[in-house]
Amino acid sequence: MFPGINPRMMKQAMKKMGIKQEEIDAEEVIIRTKEKEIVIRNPSVSKVNMAGQETYQISGNEEERSLKIEISEEDIKTVMEQTGKKKEECKEAIEEANGDLAEAILSLKQ
Repeated sequence: MFPGINPRMMKQAMKKMGIKQEEIDAEEVIIRTKEKEIVIRNPSVSKVNMAGQETYQISGNEEERSLKIEISEEDIKTVMEQTGKKKEECKEAIEEANGDLAEAILSLKQ
């Protein structure tokens, strides 16, 4: 944790201050935002409880993945045929439905 400090003494000091730390055996940690996912592989995860406030400390190998949905022209054409709506409307509906064509069609027919 801190260089040059005995881990046992550190645990005792943390206990006196009311700080509890627990190691979590995690395989992967995913943080999802609107635009992307941050994936941490082979993570080291610690759950720290300090005065009733829980926090997590995470370290590991980070990778980012885009959440942008790939919409094919064929998908747009299918929704257009089923709903009679314009291309942009159909594309927007598919995006809002996270790529689910049936949901996009239903939303446009309402």
